[in-house]
Amino acid sequence: MGRKLGAGDLQLLLLHLLQENPRHGYELIKELESRSSGYYSPSPGVIYPALTYLEEIGFASVEAEGNKKLYRITETGAAFLKENHQTAEAMLSELAEIGRRFARAQKAMNEDEGAEETDEDSEIGTWPLGERRFGKTSRRESIVEIMQARHDLKHALMEQFRASPEEHKRIAEILRRAAAEIRGKKA
Repeated sequence: MGRKLGAGDLQLLLLHLLQENPRHGYELIKELESRSSGYYSPSPGVIYPALTYLEEIGFASVEAEGNKKLYRITETGAAFLKENHQTAEAMLSELAEIGRRFARAQKAMNEDEGAEETDEDSEIGTWPLGERRFGKTSRRESIVEIMQARHDLKHALMEQFRASPEEHKRIAEILRRAAAEIRGKKA
């Protein structure tokens, strides 16, 4: 997956985290990773240039602690953060929500790896040369298929973004019918 945050967004989040506590660069990486349930773990090649920039513009200060640098928010940085506090909070909330969704998707994709096999499963899945799975679709394959379909739907909707109100209404009806059909099969 590509870049998740723009430089300005990352810098604002770093200021927010530095407002809570002075931190080392590595601690900031781990904090962002933790708050996003592993979804966003910026590399040192992204974090340190952002911290250097915050220092250069006077929003953060740095002090050496042996081989490490401890970053603190400055009064100027705190004033900027105060003006943009709602944006920073909204971004952190969104990262946390995306992280929760990401964690749920990972869990769902890994569930069938730890599931106990039934006698029927073991007859289909094993033979003298080891595991075989043809003739049986794993949960992971099913989820991947659904995710691909969701991706296709998202792009189809984006292509119709500037369509007429009548076309938007037609698309909404299609989506409602699809949702109803999916729920009907679930019951």
